[in-house]
Amino acid sequence: MSSQNSGITASQHSNVVCMARSQEIDLTARFSKQMAQLCMSPDYSDVMFIVEKQRIPAHRVILAARSEYFRALLYGGMQETKQDEITLHIPLTAFKSLLKYIYSGSMSLVNMKEEHLLDTLGLANQYGFADLEMAISDYLRQVLSLSNVCAILDAARLFALDGLTSVCYTFMDRNAAEILQHESFRNLSLDSLSSLLMRDSLFAREVEIFQAVFDWCRSNADSVENVDVVVEKVRFALMSLEELLTVVRPSGILDPERLLDAIAEKVSSKQLPYRGALFPEENVATQQFNSCTIHGELRSALLDGDTVSYDMEKGYTRHSIGEKGDGGGIIVELGKLFIINHIKVLLWDRDTRSYSYYIEVSVNQRTWERVVDHTKYYCRSWQYLYFPAQAVRFIRLVGTHNTMNNVFHVVALEAMYTETTTPVVDGIQQPTFNVATVERSATVVEGISRTRNVLLNGEVKNYDWDSGYTCHHIGTGVILIQLGQPYWIDSMRLLLWDCDNRSYSFYIEVSVDMKDWEMVVDKQSDHLKSWQHFSFQPRVVVYIRIVGTHNTANGIFHLVHFECPSQDPEYLSCERSVSASVNELPSPGTEQLDTQEASPTD
Repeated sequence: MSSQNSGITASQHSNVVCMARSQEIDLTARFSKQMAQLCMSPDYSDVMFIVEKQRIPAHRVILAARSEYFRALLYGGMQETKQDEITLHIPLTAFKSLLKYIYSGSMSLVNMKEEHLLDTLGLANQYGFADLEMAISDYLRQVLSLSNVCAILDAARLFALDGLTSVCYTFMDRNAAEILQHESFRNLSLDSLSSLLMRDSLFAREVEIFQAVFDWCRSNADSVENVDVVVEKVRFALMSLEELLTVVRPSGILDPERLLDAIAEKVSSKQLPYRGALFPEENVATQQFNSCTIHGELRSALLDGDTVSYDMEKGYTRHSIGEKGDGGGIIVELGKLFIINHIKVLLWDRDTRSYSYYIEVSVNQRTWERVVDHTKYYCRSWQYLYFPAQAVRFIRLVGTHNTMNNVFHVVALEAMYTETTTPVVDGIQQPTFNVATVERSATVVEGISRTRNVLLNGEVKNYDWDSGYTCHHIGTGVILIQLGQPYWIDSMRLLLWDCDNRSYSFYIEVSVDMKDWEMVVDKQSDHLKSWQHFSFQPRVVVYIRIVGTHNTANGIFHLVHFECPSQDPEYLSCERSVSASVNELPSPGTEQLDTQEASPTD
């Protein structure tokens, strides 16, 4: 049979031959084009849809093959199964776009008007086209603007598109002042408006929020209930007395008694429901966000971003520690009110000194809230601090102790909102990951090794007779580890040196102050080898002291690796509970590192 007689051109025949030689034939594009020609064509159609009084032919088998919804409608025994004409109460333009997608597998979103795009999104959701729904959702994220974000938010919430909803919220948070004044704001649904007003991150002057809500109420005065539901979300206590009296009162939207309640809350409350700008995972304590250090000595160093080039003479901000532990502190003013829940601080760490401190936050420098209190603990190097998210303008860092002198030195400070947080119990973190690492500022204070902190470097394979372990002489020494900051700890895991058949006995004690010690592991009567896991009731820990009491080969205790909390896979799969309280503890002490090493064969 010739290519001409078969309806295939010579060029097409050549392409088919080439694909056949490669043992794979791909005619997807041609198939899609030919199928698309059937879309809304009367040829071979066996069902007629009536949409907005327009008759649209279609093919049952194609619709059923592409959609479970149409399969149930056309072949599932419903009333429409026996009908040749089916009336649908849906937007016509969106339905035609959906039919083209069903027949061809493609859709041009760029050329669609926004209202038709949202209607198509609704049909994709209604008829179960998940891939199309997500594709439209992703496209809408890219084209968000002041004019369309309100409509897109309504659609995203209606169709439970959490990702798109979140993007809309973020856009509206960042452009709150402009959104409030845009005419499309009046078209927001009641549910969307209520959810928006409840966000602490809708950052605009409250009087501007009120004026926008007042305009919305006038445009949507369907019932008194709607007005009350929306108005109660406005935070009147954040407005000035002048704004309450000259803007809110004349509007008549708030009865005199509620107006007086708002004034009373503003005057008497110490913790108002402030709003703040939200920039997730971004450090807002930078010059980029117009933040600066306004109190402390050598202020310029704190927010310059340099966490490497500092020494005894430069690269840090400081303040004198007063006799009562408060010498005024170091104060950072953020560029505006920001919502934050995480502060990172780099304490000066070019020697073995440790510091005690606390951190307070404020919106106005009149009322301060203490969010971190490490005045009873010794801390070193990087501090990773978490607290409930709140609007903050000022951060005050006050050193209360330095183990070397009476000056508090800070190299860097970062502030941000993060969704990757660590649980906090009574102001102290309860981590599930290993915090006995150099990255988390832990250090080996006492012990014998060729390389400082080899015990904490995570290496559990490359060790031998000469290196890769930390040790101490049984009867005279210990291995002492200091964590970077206090943590709730309820488990530990360690690797005993195991290059031969020897076994060890030992015990482990913990402390927060290097004075009062509590034994959490007692294996003095056992002979243990290699990996060991221990769990106990959670308690606050800063220092860990590991004391070897016996070695079946010689008089040295050798330890390859230590971690807390334990990262034993079996342990991590178990649920854990916290039932501990914070104790009043005296100030800790310090010791120096012994850098010599004793071989396992000694």
